[in-house]
Amino acid sequence: MLDEKLIELVTENVIKLLKKEDAADTGIKVGVSARHIHLSQKDLETLFGKGHELTVKKYLMGGQFAAEECVTLVSPSLRSIEGVRVLGPVRSQSQVEISRTDTFKLKVSPPVRPSGKLAGSAPMALVGPQGSVFLKEGTIIANRHIHFNLEDAEKYGVKDNDIVDVEIASAKPTRYYNVQVRVHKDFDTEMHIDTDDANAAGIKTGDRVTIIAHH
Repeated sequence: MLDEKLIELVTENVIKLLKKEDAADTGIKVGVSARHIHLSQKDLETLFGKGHELTVKKYLMGGQFAAEECVTLVSPSLRSIEGVRVLGPVRSQSQVEISRTDTFKLKVSPPVRPSGKLAGSAPMALVGPQGSVFLKEGTIIANRHIHFNLEDAEKYGVKDNDIVDVEIASAKPTRYYNVQVRVHKDFDTEMHIDTDDANAAGIKTGDRVTIIAHH
């Protein structure tokens, strides 16, 4: 009889643990995005040499990848940050994405923008092993956004460019408002925040957030 009670107790505890793990896997995964840069082919060749192609270091989502190549950012006030990772593939216009903390070191004031919305954004010089480029505009702090694949977009009832609010249940519970939704068939479903947001909320890549409102 004792053995039966022990087995029953162990079984109950295992079920509780499994339910706890399932609960931890609910919600939308977080991806913490460090400072990085996207380059046009023209700027890539200026920085790394004629005919240069990016070398894949790690594949990300939607055909994007972290490249082996890195550049140095130099602001108009001649403050710099070295070793900034290039993300591929190349784009039509170069774009620098940094955090608010980075702006204090660089002494620049970029706007918070969706990726690709660069008109009137902050200037920055880029220095590579073969040359340098000055961007009159192109530096932003990326807005908070969630990538959805088509299946998950339908599941959550959202479409491209919708706006939602999310909640983070961490040691520092946090709510983020006006988060942009981006939907594409090649995306992995993931919320992207920068290192400042992650540190403030006490979360890391792989943690989960919950949508609490849909505007």
